[in-house]
Amino acid sequence: MTEFSLVAIGTSTGGPKALHEVIRGLPEGLNTAVMIVQHMSPGFTVSLAQRLDSISRFRVKVAEHGDEVQKNHAYLAPEDHHMRVRSENGKLVIRLDQSPAVNGHRPSVDVMMQSVAMIQAPKVGVIMTGMGNDGANGMKELKKSGASTIAESSETCVVYGMPKAAIQLGAIDHEVPLHQIVSFVVRALNKK
Repeated sequence: MTEFSLVAIGTSTGGPKALHEVIRGLPEGLNTAVMIVQHMSPGFTVSLAQRLDSISRFRVKVAEHGDEVQKNHAYLAPEDHHMRVRSENGKLVIRLDQSPAVNGHRPSVDVMMQSVAMIQAPKVGVIMTGMGNDGANGMKELKKSGASTIAESSETCVVYGMPKAAIQLGAIDHEVPLHQIVSFVVRALNKK
């Protein structure tokens, strides 16, 4: 069991703007680490991490293989690598690999979320705007593991594909507009 909670966020089309709002809104003292998979064109991940870091109370960085996960940090999956979280020797460690794409994506939201689901810690899963269904199965695994699960509602999504797929799978506890996601995350973590 970790000493802090985990928030797993998956997004795609329209995601950078949505992430900006969520990451900027996360309060200090939340005692959590954030794992993010954002489907992006090559070459933009580092600048996205830098932008998010500049507006966040969290330290935001592109994840590196072997990083020890720390509270008040957010880790963005690097392009062309799956990102998993593993419990190793009492610590949470990030493992990156280039195994085959899942749902047509590498990094895949499902891969990251399924790894978070296996961690013994309070958890929240968030699926936001994006095309396709990447993340639906991961959200289902998170929900089965006891996590609270949140989807961005159609009214604020640029593309409602990923949240809709997770909802149709029965993987979502709360469907809320973008501006309410942070308050639902905070509420879920304070209940644990």
